[in-house]
Amino acid sequence: MFEKFLQIVKTPDLRKKILFVLGILVVFRLISAIPIPGVDALRLKSFLASNQFFGLLDVFSGGVLGNLSIAMLGVGPYITASIIMQLLGMIFPRLKEMQQEEGEAGRERVNQYSRLLAVPLAFLQGYGLLVILQRREVIGHLSLFGFATNLIIVTAGTVLLMWLGELVSEKGIGNGISLLIFAGIVARLPVDAGQALFTFDPSQIPLYVAFFAVAVIVIGGVVLISEAQRNVPISYAKRVRGNKVYGGTSTYLPLRINQAGVIPIIFAVSIILFPGLIGSFLAGAQNPALQAISQFLIQMFNNRIVYGVLYFILVFVFTYFYTAVTFDPQAIADNVQKQGGFIMGIRPGRPTAEYLYAILNRVTLAGAVFLGVIAVLPLVVQSVFSITAFTIGGTSLLIVVSVVLETMKQIESQMVMYEYE
Repeated sequence: MFEKFLQIVKTPDLRKKILFVLGILVVFRLISAIPIPGVDALRLKSFLASNQFFGLLDVFSGGVLGNLSIAMLGVGPYITASIIMQLLGMIFPRLKEMQQEEGEAGRERVNQYSRLLAVPLAFLQGYGLLVILQRREVIGHLSLFGFATNLIIVTAGTVLLMWLGELVSEKGIGNGISLLIFAGIVARLPVDAGQALFTFDPSQIPLYVAFFAVAVIVIGGVVLISEAQRNVPISYAKRVRGNKVYGGTSTYLPLRINQAGVIPIIFAVSIILFPGLIGSFLAGAQNPALQAISQFLIQMFNNRIVYGVLYFILVFVFTYFYTAVTFDPQAIADNVQKQGGFIMGIRPGRPTAEYLYAILNRVTLAGAVFLGVIAVLPLVVQSVFSITAFTIGGTSLLIVVSVVLETMKQIESQMVMYEYE
C-alpha cells in the first residue's frame, strides 16, 4: 500500500490530477460555508434535526444544505436533468442514436442538454425550497427583491457546482459529480462522530455495535457486488494470410453484476425526494384539497415501511434501467462478429445478442436485489433498534465505498498506462 502511494506521488501527471481534484474539493467546501442572507442558524439546525426528509436532502446536496449555503441545492437538479434525458433517450430514437452511435461527440451534446435543463430545474427547486424555509421561519421575511436575489444566487450556485464537477471529470480523476457528493458526506463524519461521543450513553452500546455491524455488512456487500463479474468465453477463428496464421485465441467478455455502480442509488433518492418536497411546499396552502394532498404525501413518506419499499423498488428499477442504457448486447454481438469472434455453441449475430441479453438479465437481477437490500438495510435496523441516524448512514456508506472503488480503479489504470509508456 505504501509503495503504491509513493508511486502515485512520483508520477507527475497523476500527482497533478490528484492535487487538482483536492483543490476543487477545497473550493467546494469553501462555497458550502457561505450562507445566503437572512438565515437563522439555530432554527435551521433544529429544523434539519427534526425533519428526516431535509436531513436526507442535505446528504445528497453534498452537505451544502446544512447551513443554507449559496449552493444549497447541490448537484440535485443536474442529476434530475440527467435522469430526464436518459428517459427521453428511450422515447425519442434521435436522442438514443446520439448517445450510442455518435460516440463521444454525441454524449457531450446530451450532457450539454442536461446542463441546460438543470438551470430551470434548479430555479423551480430553489423557489420551492426557499418558500418552505420561509414558512418555517428558518429564513426571515424577505422582500420581493431579496427573495429574487436569493433565488438567483442558489441557481447560480448549482451551475457553479456543475462546472466544478465537469472540471474534475475532465482534468482530474474520477466522476466529478460523485466526488462532490462524496466530499459532502465525508465532511459530515467528524461532526457526527463528535456528537455521538458527546451524547454517548453506556446503555446504548448494543445500538453502536449494531451500527458498526451494519456498516461492515454494507461495505463488504458493496465491494463484493462492485468487483463481481460473469465472464463469457469468446473464441476467435483462425485466419490465414499468406504464410501467417492469425487468431485462434480465446478470451472472455466480463459482465459485471452491478454495471450501474452507485448511479441507481443517486437516481432513486433524487426521485423519492420529490413527493416529500411537494408535500412540504403545499403544507401552507389555504385550499383544503391541497392541504389534504400535503398531509397524505408527508405521512406516506414518514412511514418507514412505505419509504423502504419505494426505495427498494426504485433502486431495483434504476439498476436495470441504467444497465440497459449503458450496455447494448446487440452492439457487443456485432463487434464480436466483425472481429471474427464467437461464443461456443452460439451462432454469431442476433443469437449471440439474445444469449448475452439473457445472461445480463440474470446477473443484473442478483446485483439489483443485493443493491436494493443494502440500501434499505439501515431502515430495517432503525425500525428494530429505534436508531434515528442510520437511514442517512447506510446510504452514505454505499455512496462513499462505491466512489472510492471507482476512483481507485481509475488511478490504477492511469498507473498502468504510465508504466506501459
